[in-house]
Amino acid sequence: MFRNLRLVYVTTSNRDEARKIGTEMVEQKLAACANIIDGMESIYRWQDDIQTDKECILILKTTYSNVAKCTKKIKEMHSYDVPCIISINLAEQEGNAGYLDWIMQSVRKPISAADYETDD
Repeated sequence: MFRNLRLVYVTTSNRDEARKIGTEMVEQKLAACANIIDGMESIYRWQDDIQTDKECILILKTTYSNVAKCTKKIKEMHSYDVPCIISINLAEQEGNAGYLDWIMQSVRKPISAADYETDD
């Protein structure tokens, strides 16, 4: 069975922001599940300066057809000017098939080609 599943990796400023975004994604059926990992340290260059910050990881389990809608909603809700939102393709034949089927059953299904379009 072809599922076309994705993990959407997002970094947030704190646990509350991750929880707010994750809850919205699950409530809107844009993601089947949201995992929050607190206490990450990020080192990055921003506006030509090296920055070090504590951040929180949000991992969303969804389908390809929901990634554009997830990205749009996350950008609306996120406190960062340029939030990290990365879609990672999942191997179709690897993992617990029952769990992968549950993801498919828990998210909204695409209605038209517009569900795959991005605003960028």
